[in-house]
Amino acid sequence: MRIFFWTEMFWPYIGGIEVLSASLLTRLRTRGHDVVVVTSHLDGMELPDVERHLGVEVHRFHFREPFSRKDPVGLVRVRKQLADLKSSFAPDLVHLHFSGPSAYYHLATAEVRACPCLVTIHTWLAEPAANRDTLAAKVLERADWVTAVSQNVLDNVRRLAASVTPHSSVIYNGLEAPPLSPAPLPWSPPVLLCMGRLLEKKGFDLALQAYARLRSAYPDLRLVIAGDGPARSDLERLALELVGSQGIEFAGWVSPTDVPRLLNRATIVLVPSRWDEPFCLVALEAALMERPVIATRVGGLIEVVTDGRTGLLVTRDDAEGMANGIKSLLDQPEAARQLGRTARRMAHERFSLDRAADAYDFLYRQMAGNQA
Repeated sequence: MRIFFWTEMFWPYIGGIEVLSASLLTRLRTRGHDVVVVTSHLDGMELPDVERHLGVEVHRFHFREPFSRKDPVGLVRVRKQLADLKSSFAPDLVHLHFSGPSAYYHLATAEVRACPCLVTIHTWLAEPAANRDTLAAKVLERADWVTAVSQNVLDNVRRLAASVTPHSSVIYNGLEAPPLSPAPLPWSPPVLLCMGRLLEKKGFDLALQAYARLRSAYPDLRLVIAGDGPARSDLERLALELVGSQGIEFAGWVSPTDVPRLLNRATIVLVPSRWDEPFCLVALEAALMERPVIATRVGGLIEVVTDGRTGLLVTRDDAEGMANGIKSLLDQPEAARQLGRTARRMAHERFSLDRAADAYDFLYRQMAGNQA
């Protein structure tokens, strides 16, 4: 099948959807699909309009500029470029990963090539999305099938757009297990790890507060915060106020290829999010490296972390609860190891890349068959 694989951003931009997309494409090709990636040019980066990545042709369009510049001529030009590609490639199916304004161009060129459209939702939709005049509502209305990356996200979509319920389902994100084998959990010293974009909603300040509560009882305990973002300076100031920054390392941005090595340094991975995480790749990456996770009981996290089996779940915004969870695992090393082992097994069973690719492959063929 010829698949138009549409994602707002793509490599070399490194975000959750982009990393997943690049990995998934290799599996889709092995299942016999001819895939073309449709994506946006990145602000501030000079990238070719067309290139190949991992054997897949990537077409970049200036989707955003006509909107930001209020340039109707530019909008028509980009729409024509996309229509030409649709006409020449003649996709059997459009797989639209909806997360931004570029979806407008698909709707505007839908008649160029009549074929089924699969829409994948990666995050919660806001209440205004239910308004029929919004882009999200129009995309959902015209979708032949809708998938979401967690039941939590799907419930949100169905609440806002009940009409999609009969033709919607969950396909969990999948990751390939890294080639690096999990190392034994370190205990001398024990290391806590937070990883991700440094944003207020990620709750890394709660990890700092939990760590401060434990310093006197566990003086050799370490905390590593990996990532960068607008909240970094505030977090560094808070670390200085709480413990004089003793035992705390701000590791900065970490390349995806270095994440397994970083996880092998960790005894426990903390995911203290305040917002309703749609899925949470960090928790899955930790599981694949056999690390127990302590996370907040929010959003799709409760589907990735099984409380008491693969990690521990605590209440949102509860630094004391997180500290108590950390203490329980520090005092019971074998329980921590067992959580990690179970997490890795369940990650392979439930969240493998092949499982996700099989699910999409089945849906592609089913949708194309219904159209025939």
